[in-house]
Amino acid sequence: MSTILQAIKERILVLDGAMGTMLQRNNFSEEDFRGERFKDFPHPLKGNNDLLSITQPQAVKEVHRQYFQAGADIVETNTFSGTTIGMADYHLEDLVYELNYQSAKIAREVANEFTDRPRFVAGAIGPTNRTASMSPDVNDPGFRAVTFDDLRIAYKQQAEALIDGGCDVLLVETIFDTLNAKAALFAIEEVKEERNINIPVMVSGTITDASGRTLSGQTVEAFLISVSHIPLLSVGFNCALGADLLKPYLQTLSQNTSFNVSAHPNAGLPNAFGEYDETPEQMQIFIKEYLDDNLINIIGGCCGTTPNHIKLIADIAKEYKPRKAEILA
Repeated sequence: MSTILQAIKERILVLDGAMGTMLQRNNFSEEDFRGERFKDFPHPLKGNNDLLSITQPQAVKEVHRQYFQAGADIVETNTFSGTTIGMADYHLEDLVYELNYQSAKIAREVANEFTDRPRFVAGAIGPTNRTASMSPDVNDPGFRAVTFDDLRIAYKQQAEALIDGGCDVLLVETIFDTLNAKAALFAIEEVKEERNINIPVMVSGTITDASGRTLSGQTVEAFLISVSHIPLLSVGFNCALGADLLKPYLQTLSQNTSFNVSAHPNAGLPNAFGEYDETPEQMQIFIKEYLDDNLINIIGGCCGTTPNHIKLIADIAKEYKPRKAEILA
């Protein structure tokens, strides 16, 4: 566990790119998602990418492998929706521990194939599809689709399985509602205390649009204050925006925290078909601006990014020293 704390002092760490984009290239059918084990499952399973860690593990491994070959230091587990809350959509709540454990295990196996320098596995903990601080019903603003305790219990199960599977760090990412993230962080702290371990934690929020706020209405500064009571390896932003539009929010973050700063933006904004057109070369130019301005310690890609994007990001990141920060983790 201590090696990632050492590595982040020595160099800018490169995170991987999108998992979903890469898996979609396989054009998996309903039968592929099911595999032999779930061939008679009574509900549709197509689209449940997390399940592929069990039914198509070689495909998931190949994505991890391509990102490491491109120069990534850290790959994220295929567990973005890996809570009982997320898996309820597919009636697979009982599979959550196994899903997370297997996803971490196969990422760890691929990381161990690379011996040139330490490679790390980040347990990806997504935001779930519910929000704890806002009502989904405009006619009933006091209603909540999920409670803090529901989230805490779900996140705790996910965190335990990710740790058991061999993760080096936990990444609470794509945070659109900080109350959800607080439940995740609370759960992780519970696990750390119960097990007497100190696994590093990364936190990454999402600025949803040009308002500069998260979906639940927080500014960059408010978001930072909301999570800074936990000793974090890093705090940053991912998703929603491309690297160019994300830059001013990273500047604000970098100026206001002693934590390491991370960013994994999208490959630009989606086009009319929901696809991402920003080329690796275009994205590299924007990332170079981050590096020139000493904004980041960890850099990667989110929606629409591929190993080609990560390769050019890794190539440029090698030429720079990491942003100086007091590591509190």
